[in-house]
Amino acid sequence: MQSFSLEKIEEKLENVKLLVIGDCILDRYFVGEVNRISPEAPVPVFDLKEIYFSLGGAANVAANLRGLKVKVELMGVVGKDEHGKILKDLAKKEGIGIKGILEEDSRPTTIKTRVIAQSQQLLRIDKEERKPISKNLEKKFQEI
Repeated sequence: MQSFSLEKIEEKLENVKLLVIGDCILDRYFVGEVNRISPEAPVPVFDLKEIYFSLGGAANVAANLRGLKVKVELMGVVGKDEHGKILKDLAKKEGIGIKGILEEDSRPTTIKTRVIAQSQQLLRIDKEERKPISKNLEKKFQEI
């Protein structure tokens, strides 16, 4: 039986180049506290303390591969909006290639927002376009 050290595996992964294709999702977290019930309706009142973003979907897979020192290029679609810019900036910061991330005017960047209080997820809010990408964008992907 052949054994490998973690260092040898990491060394080999540094020479690997991968293309990750999929849904580019921006994960957004609203972190706060719930200490009371609303007088208007029997629902918790969430006091927002912090907002942060992380890479989700295929972008998260790419980030995990970068954590293993794999060279990664990400291919997917974002909206031509502020959230798409945030996603691309986070990917660049992780060392992920973003030439394959294309913007489409007619769709928003997919965002999954999690509302968290006392270390418990209370709610998830999704904003995404489920229709297929445009023929024009399909053609652009084929040209890459």
